[in-house]
Amino acid sequence: MTRPLGIEDLCSSALPERPSPGSPLDMSYWQRRLAELAERHRVPGAVLGIARGAHSDAVAHGVLNTATGVSATPDSLFQIGSITKVWTATLAMQLVDQGSLDLDAPVADILPELRLADPQVARQVTMRHLLTHTSGIDGDVFTDTGRGDDCLERFVGRLDQAAQNHPLGATFSYCNSGFVLAGRIIEKLTGMSWERALRERLCEPLGLAHTVTLPEEALRFRTAMGHESEDDQPPRPVPAWGLPRSAGPAGLICATAGDVLAFARLHLAGGTAPDGTRLLSERAVREMAELQIKLPDTHSLGDSWGLGWIRFGWDDRRLIGHDGSTLGQSAFLRVLPEQDLAITLLTNGGAAKDLYRELFAEIFADLAGVAMPEPPQPPAGPVSVDARRYLGRYERAGTRIDILQGTDGVRLRDTTTGPLAPLVSMPVLETALVPVADGRFLVQYPGSPSWIPVTFYSLPTGESYVHHGMRATPQVP
Repeated sequence: MTRPLGIEDLCSSALPERPSPGSPLDMSYWQRRLAELAERHRVPGAVLGIARGAHSDAVAHGVLNTATGVSATPDSLFQIGSITKVWTATLAMQLVDQGSLDLDAPVADILPELRLADPQVARQVTMRHLLTHTSGIDGDVFTDTGRGDDCLERFVGRLDQAAQNHPLGATFSYCNSGFVLAGRIIEKLTGMSWERALRERLCEPLGLAHTVTLPEEALRFRTAMGHESEDDQPPRPVPAWGLPRSAGPAGLICATAGDVLAFARLHLAGGTAPDGTRLLSERAVREMAELQIKLPDTHSLGDSWGLGWIRFGWDDRRLIGHDGSTLGQSAFLRVLPEQDLAITLLTNGGAAKDLYRELFAEIFADLAGVAMPEPPQPPAGPVSVDARRYLGRYERAGTRIDILQGTDGVRLRDTTTGPLAPLVSMPVLETALVPVADGRFLVQYPGSPSWIPVTFYSLPTGESYVHHGMRATPQVP
């Protein structure tokens, strides 16, 4: 096993020559780049995994927990957050293959007991709506319904308390609640808990021996703790390790980089396991990656969504992937099918997204000759946009966004609300709203050099929304 590099290694020797595009994997080079960039972006611990064809490898840097000093290793487990959603979508597509699930049939046919805030949506919402984040159900509901096998059933039993944020199918708004509902449908059709279905239908056939969902399972392995930072203070462990069990289908998987790459390999191999067992039809693999809906904001993540997968257009190439964020942990997965290439990065704090952007830009340029798009930046000169017409309050579960008139211009105040508010170090963030074009702005939050898009738009029926953080948040009176 390769020893994780420390900062002293970086100071004692120069980096090797940079690989040329299409060259064989030189993991010693990428380990040194991971170490250098993780130190720059104050990421306590990280694992980078690269798979090309049947060959995959991983390297690590830093520590899993700054309080214990335990080193990160390639076989360490990290929370992969919402990358879990692609696992859940894959389970759903297995049921489509078997003929027991129709993506476009009302899920009420399977869950006649379903109650939502809008009774008509409860009668009409489909699995396709859930897998493409177009149901309109308020997405950031993290109700803790206990540790029993009935936690998803109990969570869905309370979904009538979640607001209907937009009309069914009218726009895209990232929806954790919808994936919990999808997980409950999987339970109903398989007759087993979502975790058991995950284990028996995906993990065991793929040999994913280090993919778990519950803390007592993760404790059997070398497992990362999330970290948070405030101002210029060193990263410190977060006060809670993970989300409630009821969030499972939306983001509870904990895995090694190798297991994440093995799951990606299932899709690169057209739905077959390493031993040749078919787990998913080639048609289902294609449909999951195909365009389902374009995004109101094409600069935050991808430009469109498939079934579970985010779709990215880089340098006229089509990639699929997903990101995940939990309590102090962030994970990234990008897959380039045309070159049989998959890359994942698992982290436990710091400016993880900035590390991802810098590291993945280098890797894809060197290994695939593909240029990652430049991140959004403010215009070189001033843009004349009257932002005052967007003043007001926008709100959904978990978040309140206020657009305010400040002495120096229009500002955005983002307030985390609900059960997650006590678990984040800075529940209130306020910053200037920088105009890019009519309806399009950028914000930059403290502690990060990144600029994040903010898009204002209205539906054909007249309702006003702000799209920020991949969510459509409705304006309230």
